[in-house]
Amino acid sequence: MPPAEILRTLGNKYSAEILEATDEPQSAQGLSEELDIPIATCYRRIDELTEHDLLELHDNILSDDRRRIKVYRRNVEEITVDFANDLSVSVEERSEVTNKLDEAWRTLSES
Repeated sequence: MPPAEILRTLGNKYSAEILEATDEPQSAQGLSEELDIPIATCYRRIDELTEHDLLELHDNILSDDRRRIKVYRRNVEEITVDFANDLSVSVEERSEVTNKLDEAWRTLSES
Protein backbone atom coordinates (compact mmCIF):
# COMPACT_ATOMS: atom_id res chain seq x y z
CA MET A 1 0.00 0.00 0.00
CA PRO A 2 1.41 3.41 -0.90
CA PRO A 3 2.70 5.40 2.11
CA ALA A 4 0.60 8.44 1.23
CA GLU A 5 -2.54 6.32 1.32
CA ILE A 6 -1.72 5.03 4.81
CA LEU A 7 -1.09 8.60 5.96
CA ARG A 8 -4.41 9.77 4.50
CA THR A 9 -6.22 6.98 6.33
CA LEU A 10 -4.46 7.76 9.61
CA GLY A 11 -5.13 11.46 9.11
CA ASN A 12 -8.88 11.01 8.91
CA LYS A 13 -10.68 12.28 11.96
CA TYR A 14 -11.04 9.54 14.61
CA SER A 15 -8.80 6.94 12.88
CA ALA A 16 -5.95 7.27 15.38
CA GLU A 17 -8.38 7.23 18.31
CA ILE A 18 -10.01 4.05 17.03
CA LEU A 19 -6.63 2.35 16.63
CA GLU A 20 -5.60 3.41 20.12
CA ALA A 21 -8.87 2.14 21.64
CA THR A 22 -8.75 -1.25 19.91
CA ASP A 23 -5.77 -2.71 21.72
CA GLU A 24 -8.54 -4.88 23.18
CA PRO A 25 -11.45 -6.03 20.99
CA GLN A 26 -14.26 -3.46 20.69
CA SER A 27 -17.55 -3.27 18.84
CA ALA A 28 -18.42 -0.33 16.60
CA GLN A 29 -21.14 0.67 19.06
CA GLY A 30 -18.69 0.50 21.97
CA LEU A 31 -16.15 2.62 20.10
CA SER A 32 -18.83 5.12 19.12
CA GLU A 33 -19.90 5.54 22.73
CA GLU A 34 -16.42 5.50 24.28
CA LEU A 35 -14.90 7.95 21.81
CA ASP A 36 -18.03 10.03 21.20
CA ILE A 37 -17.98 9.34 17.45
CA PRO A 38 -21.18 9.34 15.38
CA ILE A 39 -21.97 5.69 14.63
CA ALA A 40 -22.02 6.13 10.82
CA THR A 41 -18.59 7.80 10.95
CA CYS A 42 -17.32 5.05 13.23
CA TYR A 43 -18.37 2.38 10.70
CA ARG A 44 -16.71 4.33 7.85
CA ARG A 45 -13.44 4.59 9.76
CA ILE A 46 -13.58 0.90 10.71
CA ASP A 47 -14.08 0.01 7.03
CA GLU A 48 -11.12 2.19 5.97
CA LEU A 49 -8.83 0.83 8.69
CA THR A 50 -9.72 -2.80 7.95
CA GLU A 51 -9.30 -2.21 4.21
CA HIS A 52 -5.71 -1.08 4.90
CA ASP A 53 -5.03 -3.98 7.33
CA LEU A 54 -4.59 -1.64 10.29
CA LEU A 55 -7.66 -3.04 12.05
CA GLU A 56 -9.06 -6.56 11.87
CA LEU A 57 -12.34 -8.27 12.56
CA HIS A 58 -11.46 -10.15 15.72
CA ASP A 59 -14.66 -12.06 16.45
CA ASN A 60 -18.43 -12.22 16.11
CA ILE A 61 -19.77 -12.42 19.65
CA LEU A 62 -23.29 -13.16 20.83
CA SER A 63 -24.84 -10.29 22.78
CA ASP A 64 -27.14 -10.67 25.77
CA ASP A 65 -30.14 -10.24 23.48
CA ARG A 66 -28.81 -13.05 21.20
CA ARG A 67 -27.60 -10.81 18.36
CA ARG A 68 -24.26 -11.22 16.61
CA ILE A 69 -21.89 -8.30 17.21
CA LYS A 70 -18.64 -7.81 15.31
CA VAL A 71 -15.69 -6.82 17.46
CA TYR A 72 -12.51 -5.32 16.05
CA ARG A 73 -8.92 -5.16 17.24
CA ARG A 74 -6.01 -3.24 15.83
CA ASN A 75 -3.68 -5.30 13.72
CA VAL A 76 -0.64 -3.10 14.28
CA GLU A 77 1.69 -2.42 17.16
CA GLU A 78 3.61 0.51 15.72
CA ILE A 79 3.52 2.81 12.70
CA THR A 80 6.58 4.88 11.79
CA VAL A 81 6.55 7.75 9.28
CA ASP A 82 9.84 8.95 7.80
CA PHE A 83 10.22 12.06 5.64
CA ALA A 84 14.06 12.00 5.53
CA ASN A 85 14.50 10.98 1.89
CA ASP A 86 11.23 9.95 0.34
CA LEU A 87 8.06 9.48 2.31
CA SER A 88 8.07 6.05 3.87
CA VAL A 89 5.70 4.42 6.32
CA SER A 90 6.60 1.24 8.14
CA VAL A 91 3.95 -0.79 9.88
CA GLU A 92 4.81 -3.26 12.61
CA GLU A 93 2.02 -5.80 12.96
CA ARG A 94 0.99 -7.29 16.27
CA SER A 95 3.05 -10.37 16.95
CA GLU A 96 1.45 -13.80 16.86
CA VAL A 97 2.56 -14.27 20.48
CA THR A 98 0.71 -11.11 21.53
CA ASN A 99 -2.41 -12.27 19.70
CA LYS A 100 -2.28 -15.72 21.34
CA LEU A 101 -1.70 -14.26 24.82
CA ASP A 102 -4.62 -11.85 24.35
CA GLU A 103 -6.84 -14.71 23.20
CA ALA A 104 -5.83 -16.92 26.14
CA TRP A 105 -6.47 -14.10 28.61
CA ARG A 106 -9.87 -13.36 27.07
CA THR A 107 -10.85 -17.05 27.25
CA LEU A 108 -9.79 -17.29 30.90
CA SER A 109 -11.58 -14.09 31.89
CA GLU A 110 -14.84 -15.30 30.29
CA SER A 111 -14.79 -18.55 32.27
